[in-house]
Amino acid sequence: MQVEKYSVNHHPIQTLLTWIESGEIAIPEIQRPFVWDASKVRDLIDSLYEGFPIGYLIAWRNPNVKLKDGSSSKGKRVLIDGQQRITAIMAAILEKHIVNKDYKRIKIIIAFHPKEKKFEVSNPAIENDKNWISNIATVLSPKCKTHKFVSDYCKENQITEEDEIDEIADNVEILRGIFNNHIGLIELNSDLAIETVSEIFIRINLTGATLSQADFAMSKIAANENYEGDKVRKCIDYFCHLAV
Repeated sequence: MQVEKYSVNHHPIQTLLTWIESGEIAIPEIQRPFVWDASKVRDLIDSLYEGFPIGYLIAWRNPNVKLKDGSSSKGKRVLIDGQQRITAIMAAILEKHIVNKDYKRIKIIIAFHPKEKKFEVSNPAIENDKNWISNIATVLSPKCKTHKFVSDYCKENQITEEDEIDEIADNVEILRGIFNNHIGLIELNSDLAIETVSEIFIRINLTGATLSQADFAMSKIAANENYEGDKVRKCIDYFCHLAV
């Protein structure tokens, strides 16, 4: 009889972000750098706002997996698939810097138009347009008081009609509510071999964003335990940073 190799649970985005910030979920060596452009981050946030599903994350709890910083996972949930989505959410919501595919440290800022319910990648024109919330992270901060924020926004934009004020308040509340959206988390059995997990990662990505030959090579290198592949992968990353 075939033994099931995984279990499935659903968690709020707030819980997943807390786990990642505390180190409960970590990124392994077989994962790629952040390769999305800013428009894909915008579209992901829009999907969350609309309540659309954004796919499952896949994690593996194993005490011996090598992470991107060279340390061992020590029983943490290791993120096998979903790095791009989680990194995008952290960049837009928590204002985290990311290292892109060119090994440059950047920020991705997403803006929101609360009257039109529209998202865009922030730019100087949007920053100078008071109809836009130029950075959604300001609204999503725990320090933000929704009533005061909406009141200040409406005052600045000379909005006095009660229906319009209520609509803007509702749209801002929906934005703040994305923390409560649930994402499915598939947890692979802890006794799976690193080669099996690496193969799962590669097969999943064959049906998602296209992996380059370099991505395949880096995944295979990191998974090779005979020649300390995690250290070779880390060395390659290090020299890529130096080359920028």
